[in-house]
Amino acid sequence: MAKSSLSFVCQNCGAAYNRWQGKCESCGEWNTLAEEDTSGSVPVSIRSKRKGRTFALESLAGKSPDAPRLSSGMTELDRVTGGGFVRGSVLLVGGDPGIGKSTLLTQATSLLARGGHRVVYISGEEAVAQVRLRAERLGLSDAPVQLAAETSVEDIVSTLSEGAVPRLIVIDSIQTMWTDTVESAPGTVTQVRASAQALIRFAKKTGAAIILVGHVTKDGQIAGPRVVEHMVDAVMSFEGEGSQQFRILRAVKNRFGPTDEIGVFEMTGLGLREVTNPSELFLSERDLGTPGTAVFAGIEGTRPVLVELQALVAPTSLGTPRRAVVGWDPSRLSMVLAVLEAHCGVKLSGHDVYLNVAGGLRINEPAADLAAAAALVSSLVNAQLPTDAVYFGEISLSGVVRPVAQTPARLKEAAKLGFQRAVLPESARGETGGDAGLSLNAVNSLTTLVAEIAARGSRRGESSGPAEKNATPARFRRGDG
Repeated sequence: MAKSSLSFVCQNCGAAYNRWQGKCESCGEWNTLAEEDTSGSVPVSIRSKRKGRTFALESLAGKSPDAPRLSSGMTELDRVTGGGFVRGSVLLVGGDPGIGKSTLLTQATSLLARGGHRVVYISGEEAVAQVRLRAERLGLSDAPVQLAAETSVEDIVSTLSEGAVPRLIVIDSIQTMWTDTVESAPGTVTQVRASAQALIRFAKKTGAAIILVGHVTKDGQIAGPRVVEHMVDAVMSFEGEGSQQFRILRAVKNRFGPTDEIGVFEMTGLGLREVTNPSELFLSERDLGTPGTAVFAGIEGTRPVLVELQALVAPTSLGTPRRAVVGWDPSRLSMVLAVLEAHCGVKLSGHDVYLNVAGGLRINEPAADLAAAAALVSSLVNAQLPTDAVYFGEISLSGVVRPVAQTPARLKEAAKLGFQRAVLPESARGETGGDAGLSLNAVNSLTTLVAEIAARGSRRGESSGPAEKNATPARFRRGDG
């Protein structure tokens, strides 16, 4: 018998310690250490005597066939995975509770099953009857998907090894699985890691594609050890606000495809509906003619996406003004505010600043700097921006507007949706590819754009008389009339 070896393992990052302590030194979380038995089922003396087997070595000159892919039948899902599921690949899907992970996978498995493929759905959280109720609500009860409610990894592997190899296996969720090889409780770091490793070995051996559903923490990170994300081939995050009908599937890691693509879905009473034109959906509820709103022409992967940026600048009664941002990087907002104050004379130290990306989309590219700055100045001076204009460009710390990639695709998408003008960097004028019929307003520095917006409005609280024709950044300084 192997000697019992007890250690304290962090349930957030998987770090192990010899004694209990309140704070994990690896990830900084408090009260996450739990006592676990980390001894293996085989003694060390026996494991050390095992002889290794020889394997063949190959050269770099050999040709490897392209990995065959299995299309899910959902265009948006295939876009994120890189064209479909690769044989023997393991995907980890995470998302907030109730966001629609099970709904998405139920629809994908039903489409594959109707196409003649063997698909297995293993639920560790719900009974078979509950999965059937969801399929009935979605109108998919006639799909020949094989269901089971099981949590033992050994039983799952033994059952799936019989008969034809499944093309797709869904494990919902990995936190509920347990294996006999370790003695920890289900849901612990040791069990999650061992269960994931057993399922990955089965996928590589048989060629079946496996999707693991993972829980997320309050910070939006996939719960459990981070090593699981390194073990799988792809990690996808299903994002969205509970109050919004939009859902966004984003690839965080993908060994067989890009990581900058997104899939957009709309939650309806009959399940998730694919959105082929996200720009039209994000701009459908747009409030025209309101100060503080600007349309940003962005790129998500290879797809151009137009989204509205909303800004509100209001006088503060607090000693420290508040800065709140939803859907954008707070650090970039702080940088844009600093450039506006240092190079454009826009004094915002006495104002609260709120910035929101409409529709629940999260923007990661710096090309949104110009649109955010335009929305902020528009709200400050209470000036309406042109409703038929789009903005994109990166702002440097010196106030210069830098060019961004894929300018022609952004302009083409804007023209397709009926926009007439585009505000873009001066250096990108030669990359417009025919400018798609738009009237281009090229700006070289942020000061030029601020002056143009200032000429259209007045500071909040000032008289609503006609704006100065030659507005200068100095008009923004506190105390100026």
